Amino acid sequence: MFSIFTRGPKKYTDVDVAEFAQLKDQQDHVVIDVRSPGELAEGSIPGHQMINFFDNTFKDKLSKLDKAKTYLVYCRSGNRSGQACTVMANMGFEKLYNLQGGIMAWNRTQG
Repeated sequence: MFSIFTRGPKKYTDVDVAEFAQLKDQQDHVVIDVRSPGELAEGSIPGHQMINFFDNTFKDKLSKLDKAKTYLVYCRSGNRSGQACTVMANMGFEKLYNLQGGIMAWNRTQG
């Protein structure tokens, strides 16, 4: 009756800053920042690729990415990047990691 409110299992992994940093040091990964360009003033993770979650071409840009790679996704707080990971998983991406706490958590520990 309320099946619209049920969620399936997540198809990505939430990781903390330390684990995200370790994954970032491995080969064959792509760091994706899904924030808007205006949010870059809050800082960014070196080597990131910007793909604005709210851009009309978001899914089109994702469709051009190599699904065999590992994707490390972040936003401001971890919520939007979690949504982006869900979109990516539904598009067939399998190696997805969401930074819990987003750039705010990164800045607290990496600064």
